[in-house]
Amino acid sequence: MNYDKFLQVFSIGTLCILFGLMTLGGYVSSTGVGLSCPQWPLCPQGLIPSYEFLIEYIHRTTAASTGLLVFLTMVFVLRGKHSLKSTKIFSIIASATVVGQITLGAIVINEKLHADLVTAHLGLGLVLYSSMIFVVINIFYTNLKLKSSLNLSKPSGPDNNTPEVSSPT
Repeated sequence: MNYDKFLQVFSIGTLCILFGLMTLGGYVSSTGVGLSCPQWPLCPQGLIPSYEFLIEYIHRTTAASTGLLVFLTMVFVLRGKHSLKSTKIFSIIASATVVGQITLGAIVINEKLHADLVTAHLGLGLVLYSSMIFVVINIFYTNLKLKSSLNLSKPSGPDNNTPEVSSPT
């Protein structure tokens, strides 16, 4: 698998996991288990929580993993030879938003789920998701454009089964 195809698969995977995280966050918020783990970043029992803290623990673990995937996506985009400048900028925005989400998530827990903070956490999550959608679409667009330019640059003729196109003169 070439680097551009890898970047497509990795970024779409990151976006899907991010969607799952946001869905899980909605569940945590709507069921009121957000404070079942009142300390941040770990639950009272430490790294491995008891059953009563399990949902919130899964949310936090998924958030940490997703944050790492967003950072890795940024690194891969910045290292990509064919990445557009706008893709690089939005991958940096997404990574900065992850830092904001982690910070805001800690504040939300410490402030006992204040409604304004929970709403801001969701809003910032939407900014993150939108940024990642932009990154994924640009990666797919760049690869499509690259693929079509490679097809146009192939020599035409009978030896590679590509029809010759004559220019109107």
